[in-house]
Amino acid sequence: MKAIGICGSTRKNGTDFAVRRALEILEKEYGVETTYFTVRGKKINMCIHCDDCVKKNTKTCTIFTDDISHINEEFLASDIIILGSPIFEMGMSPQMSAILSRSRPNYNALKEDPNVFYDKLGMAIAVGGARNGGQEMTINSLHGFFHTNGMIPIGASMGVYNGAAIWSQDKVPFTKDVDEYGIKNLDTLTRKVGETLKLIKGIK
Repeated sequence: MKAIGICGSTRKNGTDFAVRRALEILEKEYGVETTYFTVRGKKINMCIHCDDCVKKNTKTCTIFTDDISHINEEFLASDIIILGSPIFEMGMSPQMSAILSRSRPNYNALKEDPNVFYDKLGMAIAVGGARNGGQEMTINSLHGFFHTNGMIPIGASMGVYNGAAIWSQDKVPFTKDVDEYGIKNLDTLTRKVGETLKLIKGIK
């Protein structure tokens, strides 16, 4: 069982904390092999929608070679995809947007097997400086990536709903005490993802 957690923040603070915490729970409590990726300090080119990857039927972008060239292969290899983004103008960060738009080569994998992602689980985290700073809209946008690829977005009801909404209050450094309620919901959602994976894998 494998999980990749992507931190869409260029800062090592709230989003980094949340993504790492989710991966730690999955690793320690569910025995999941985890991979962490952060956009911090990375070279990331945006998709120009040239469709060269589609024409050449490749698994990666054919135009740019940068620090996210391997991400689509990580998506294919993972059972759980965690997307964590800070909020920029009520939406995901431009770095996270670039990563998701560069997933165009996934179309080639879906052509070969429409169910290639059908049992993969998606978890969304949004971290904002305000309590109502665009968390739900950002989470919905991240879920759009899961839906587009046929993955299963996971929610957890009882206040968690479609994802983990965290209020950083722009405090540095961020700790769980800054938003105990948000971190509690993050933990609940992460464990829902872990339990769902067990069901899919037939693990008691």
